[in-house]
Amino acid sequence: MKEYAFGIDLGGTTAKIGLFKTTGELLEKWEVPTDISNAGEHILKNLAAAVQGKMQEKGLAAEQIEGVGVGVPGPVLDSRIVPIICANLGGWGKHNVAEELGGMLSGIKVLVGNDANVAALGEIWMGAAKGCRSAVMVTLGTGVGGGVIVNGKVIDGTHGAGGEIGHITVDRHETAACGCGKHGCLEQYSSATGVVRCMKKLLDENPDTPCTLRGTEFAAKDVFDAARNGDALAAREVDEMTDTLGLALASIAATTDPEMFMIGGGVSRAGEVLFAPLREHFKVYAFKSCRETPIVPAILGNDAGIYGSVRLIVGE
Repeated sequence: MKEYAFGIDLGGTTAKIGLFKTTGELLEKWEVPTDISNAGEHILKNLAAAVQGKMQEKGLAAEQIEGVGVGVPGPVLDSRIVPIICANLGGWGKHNVAEELGGMLSGIKVLVGNDANVAALGEIWMGAAKGCRSAVMVTLGTGVGGGVIVNGKVIDGTHGAGGEIGHITVDRHETAACGCGKHGCLEQYSSATGVVRCMKKLLDENPDTPCTLRGTEFAAKDVFDAARNGDALAAREVDEMTDTLGLALASIAATTDPEMFMIGGGVSRAGEVLFAPLREHFKVYAFKSCRETPIVPAILGNDAGIYGSVRLIVGE
């Protein structure tokens, strides 16, 4: 195997890029703006220029580069093709990224994965699940993302929708629509925006119950902080949120039986006020042999995507 590889985590605002040894050592990381003008027509050109610029700066030849891995915010087919428009990339999509970007990089191998899936790959390679063969990562941010790794392989599915954990239906009676168009998705309850939505609903339904959040503009972090500080209504919301998430994780455990669940994203920084009730609710719903499956914080943070993108390249 060649000595170096690049990992790219393509986001709607910036692309995070890392230069790695193929052993997994991160040598340098930086960001470049994501130009989404004109349906993102400059995105791949800019990524190629960023990689080529770093190769020139470091005196690296193409013969020293094992490949470039790219995580994108959308479905991916055959580790090569983005088959649909990515909503937060200004209409960019429907590209054979491996072929197009590889051509711009003088034939250097390019492989592509969904951003949540590659973040999971990063954590199982060099993060919280290092040493595991099977693990599931759930990212709790503005939405809920996920990645499922079984026997070292990403389960991305026939349509590139494997790991869409946020769109597991957890309440078939929900009347509000999810961003995906369905109703009752996990994302509506366990994302940062979902926690705020549900907390506001609780406040409206309990107008006479004291709450430190009432009358304020609050974020998900504030809900967890209030619960930690003894606010009963906020604690109720956290309990309901972790109950719903625990139910979803139990369903996933019954399907994939992972060695570990990793929870990442901004909501995961709430700490034990989130993890303690989540573990207890999971045990209530989980199949008996899965009840002790560890549920731990992800540790690579915003670097998980670039680590996982490189893992696409270096494989086993």
